[in-house]
Amino acid sequence: MSFGEVVAFALAGAAAGGINTVVGSGTLITFPVLLAFGYAPVTANVTNNVGLVPGSVSGAIGYRRELRGQRSRALRLGSMSLLGGLTGAILLLVLPSSAFKAIVPVFIAIALVLTLLQPRLAAALQRRELHAHRGAQALVPVGVYCAGIYGGYFGAAQSIILLAFLGVMLDQDLQRTNALKNLLAAAVNGAAALYFVFAAHVDWGPAAIIACASVIGAQGGARVGRRLPPAGLRAVVVAVGCFAIVRLLV
Repeated sequence: MSFGEVVAFALAGAAAGGINTVVGSGTLITFPVLLAFGYAPVTANVTNNVGLVPGSVSGAIGYRRELRGQRSRALRLGSMSLLGGLTGAILLLVLPSSAFKAIVPVFIAIALVLTLLQPRLAAALQRRELHAHRGAQALVPVGVYCAGIYGGYFGAAQSIILLAFLGVMLDQDLQRTNALKNLLAAAVNGAAALYFVFAAHVDWGPAAIIACASVIGAQGGARVGRRLPPAGLRAVVVAVGCFAIVRLLV
């Protein structure tokens, strides 16, 4: 591994760790860098996933203050994230990626629309008292599981999808929802990474560099993200999401 590769992986890992903590879609930085240095797509995806796990955990720790009072919810939804991440990881290794990757931009676009409409949708749900309705709340674990499948399979913008979905369905402050999102994303990435370690080829050199750098980037991202007002956080979500769509289409 050349010095240039080490620097590129470190910078990409730090940037991805910070972006994942604030919004998500850091994979769209590290994954293309791995491809640029000649790694095969599946190997790059697997290596990227394993490398970003410590950053996901670091981001969740950085938002631990906003996680207070959400223990039972985090445990319930976290189990669904673990199952979803494992399911997605298995699908990555047994199914062709072309069909799924073709609809990834559509998933991100839907997430962005949900993010922009989140205040109005949440207000409408509150007026109709749907937040407390058992039928509506039963959809939350299902949605988290589906997001976990997506995250375990590819990972790019899974946090945007989670944040948009949870922001609509949960009656709480957006920063607290963002903290929960970080924890669930860490569960998804961790489950997928554990499977990849035993069932796929991981290039441990780049993975280790990305891991160390993403931990540092995630802590910086937590400090920045906590200070953003809800409108500012949504603006970042939309900006990163639009970049993700363009990057995937190109």
